Amino acid sequence: MKKKPNTLDPNTPLLYPDHQRPKSRRDFIRQGLMTGAASVLGPGVMGMFANPIAAHAALTDEITACGIAVQGAGKIPFICFDLAGGANIAGSNVLVGQRGGQEDFISTAGYNKMGLPGDMVPSIMNPDTNLSDFIDNTMGLLFHSDSALGRGIREKASAAALGLVEGAVIPARSENDTGNNPHNPMYGIWRAGADGELLTLIGSRSSDSGGNSMAPAMMMNPAVRPTKVDRPSDVTGLVDTGKLVGLLEQEDVVSVMEAMYRISDQKMTAQPIVTREALIKELVRCGYVKAADLASRYGNPATLNPESDPDIVGPAGIFSSGEFSGDGEFRKTASVMKLVVNGFSGAGTVTMGGFDYHTGDRATGEMRDLRAGRCMGACIEYAHRVGVPLFLYVFSDGSVASNGMIDDSPNGGGKGVWTGDNSSTAASFFLVYNPNGKAAMTGNVAGRQIGWFRADGSVETASSPAANNPNLLVETVVLNYMALHGEQNLFTNAFPNHGLGNAGMRDGLTVFDRIVDGTITPL
Repeated sequence: MKKKPNTLDPNTPLLYPDHQRPKSRRDFIRQGLMTGAASVLGPGVMGMFANPIAAHAALTDEITACGIAVQGAGKIPFICFDLAGGANIAGSNVLVGQRGGQEDFISTAGYNKMGLPGDMVPSIMNPDTNLSDFIDNTMGLLFHSDSALGRGIREKASAAALGLVEGAVIPARSENDTGNNPHNPMYGIWRAGADGELLTLIGSRSSDSGGNSMAPAMMMNPAVRPTKVDRPSDVTGLVDTGKLVGLLEQEDVVSVMEAMYRISDQKMTAQPIVTREALIKELVRCGYVKAADLASRYGNPATLNPESDPDIVGPAGIFSSGEFSGDGEFRKTASVMKLVVNGFSGAGTVTMGGFDYHTGDRATGEMRDLRAGRCMGACIEYAHRVGVPLFLYVFSDGSVASNGMIDDSPNGGGKGVWTGDNSSTAASFFLVYNPNGKAAMTGNVAGRQIGWFRADGSVETASSPAANNPNLLVETVVLNYMALHGEQNLFTNAFPNHGLGNAGMRDGLTVFDRIVDGTITPL
């Protein structure tokens, strides 16, 4: 009698007899032994906040003098998903092909390696429609019709939102099962101009990149290290004014803090301070100014709390109350998307662990992909409800492959069992939501695919600069982000030592035309 597969819950850690014992934080994440919770000593909170619409008029001059930023940069919100462990992306989720693009199909054996049996490959045509039943074009970028990621996205994002989405896939190798791949583009997005009203960058991990994978060393800047945000309390904690808000009305709190500033300023003016301590004097004075400004604008925590946003949680929300309270990945995603989509942060990383899912079945990976897709769809739907564009980027450290064995369980879906790691099947993809209409393609990239796969299902490492170099993969993503603002001509200014070649070569890596003119229209 056939042995019934032991399907793991999406939250169950992955343990393998052929893997070494986890030794590092990243090892624990990719195997699902850590969820992402951590703490970090970040930059002073009081220096992160401003909004000219609500700023208290009495301190306008002082706010300017102290150099408090008054708004974000107005760039397209950017969220990336770091699927730690080596998730499947190519073939079974996002369709990939040869030199001609997604529909330049690879061999049946190649798709088989990507987990698709011969009777589910996208090249099969329905004789009644002369179309493939295994291709879903809902998002412009082609997904397999039974993609778990695709199903999850479609569950949480409305048809109206998905009708305004386009995307591209990038065949690109990276090392398996390690956080040492320089995959994370946060610092590159900041150098491209992204910034927020409260924070420049955020991430769900307490790491230099804000995620599981590292950031390219040449892009890093410790001054804008991502602030850890992975739950609603992290969001509301950013603007904690102590017990003043609650004991007093918000307007009274601002008055108290203004008075504290005035008294402190008078005392410090009366007391001579040596030149070498002038900086300390300025920091003290500006600290009171910033505290008053903070209370004026964000004294009500509900302003930032994703749980208080009816578009996110509730009867008409993206997540039901039960979903939100019952799944930490949903709370994590909601916290990041609340800050990024509303412009409070310029860009954010959502790390999801447990994607090293070659567990001898297919069902485990399908369930984890489905949940990840729901989180991605939630971000798209929220951007749709707020009415702003969104750049959504998905990557993983390496990938998996199948030997052709089939999992016929309900969650396995008759697809190939993931039997081991395989970096040759790796890929990344991005989706662009534009409330003003689908992004138009430049025509420089064949079939929404930057680079290509060989017929046998392996990445052609010479197909693009990104194909065998995670550093250049990040540069390729950032270039496409800048192109959406019409600023690809500024790429060499931001990255003078880049590896993407001359202007003509960079044009060949740019998928979409501009959707905004430098900045998005203020809400």
